[in-house]
Amino acid sequence: MELSWLSWLYEAVAHVITWIHTGYSTFLNPDGGLTWALTIITLTVCMRILIFPLFLKQMRSSRKMQELAPKVADIRKRYKNDKQRMNQEVMALYQGAGANPLGGCLPVVAQFPIFISMFTVLRAMADGRPVYGMTQELVNSARSAHIFGAPLPASFFMSEAQIHSFDATVIQTKIVLGVFVAISSLTTFLTVRQSVGRSMAQMPDNPMAQQQKILMYISPLFAFFSLNFPLGLILYWVTTNLWTLGQQHWFYSRHPMPQYDAKGNVIPVEPKQGLISKIRGTTPEEQAPPAPPEPKIVRQQPTRQPRSKRTGSKKS
Repeated sequence: MELSWLSWLYEAVAHVITWIHTGYSTFLNPDGGLTWALTIITLTVCMRILIFPLFLKQMRSSRKMQELAPKVADIRKRYKNDKQRMNQEVMALYQGAGANPLGGCLPVVAQFPIFISMFTVLRAMADGRPVYGMTQELVNSARSAHIFGAPLPASFFMSEAQIHSFDATVIQTKIVLGVFVAISSLTTFLTVRQSVGRSMAQMPDNPMAQQQKILMYISPLFAFFSLNFPLGLILYWVTTNLWTLGQQHWFYSRHPMPQYDAKGNVIPVEPKQGLISKIRGTTPEEQAPPAPPEPKIVRQQPTRQPRSKRTGSKKS
C-alpha cells in the first residue's frame, strides 16, 4: 500500500511520531502501551487540528445550502418534468450563492493521505523495518508495546506464531482487537448518522435521501475491514471518529437548523447554551457580544439672536 509520491508524508508522520513519543518518554515508560497510545492519540488530534479550517469551510458551505433549501425546492417543483434544466438551475443557484455541494468531501479527502501514511508507518513498525527516518530503537519500542495485553502492531488475522513473537496470548489479543474494531464500527455509524441526519433535515426532499440512509447503515460494515489493520491504526481511527462526533456536535449546537416562515424567509434561531454558560447560568444573549451603540442624533437648534435683530430695531 506504499505510494512513492507520498514518501515525504511518510517521513513527516514518522518524525512527528518520534517527537511525540520522545516527549512522553520523559515521564512515562518508553516501551509502555500507555506511552504509545498517547502518542497515536496526540498525533491524531494534531492532524485533525491541521484540517480544522477545511471542516469550517465544509460547514459554511452546508449552512449556505440550508438557507437555499426553499429556493432549491421551488426549482425542483417548477422543473420536475425537466431534470436536466432542474439540475442546471440548482447548480446555477449554488454557484451564485457560493455554496459547494461537494464541500463535505474536503475533510475526507484531506484525511486519506494521512490515513495511508499512518498505515504505512505502523506497518513498517510491525515488520520491524526502521524506515522513513525511524531508528531501530524506536521500532523495537513500538513492537514491544501492549495495549490491554494486545501488541500494538498486531492485527486480528495475524498468525498465532506472529502473536506469540510479540510475547502475547492469542485469545487476549483477539478479544482486544475485536473490541476496538466494534468501537470503530459504532463510532463510524454515529458519525455518519449525525451528518446524514443533519443533511436530511436541511433538505427533506433531497432525491439522494434514500441513498444517504443506505450509506448510514452500510458504513459500519467498512469498519470491519480494519480487522486487517494493526491495533495502532485502529486506535487512530477510533480517535478521529470521536473527534468528528464532538466537532460536529459543537458546530451544530451553535448553528442550529434555520426555520422558515410561510414566505420562505429565514427566521433567526437562538444557539444552544454552551457548557460554561450553563454552569454560570448565563443566557445566549449574555454570551453574545454587546451591540454597538446607536448613533447619537444631533438636532440642529437655531442660534439665539439679539433682541435688536429679532425686533428689527437698531441697537442704540
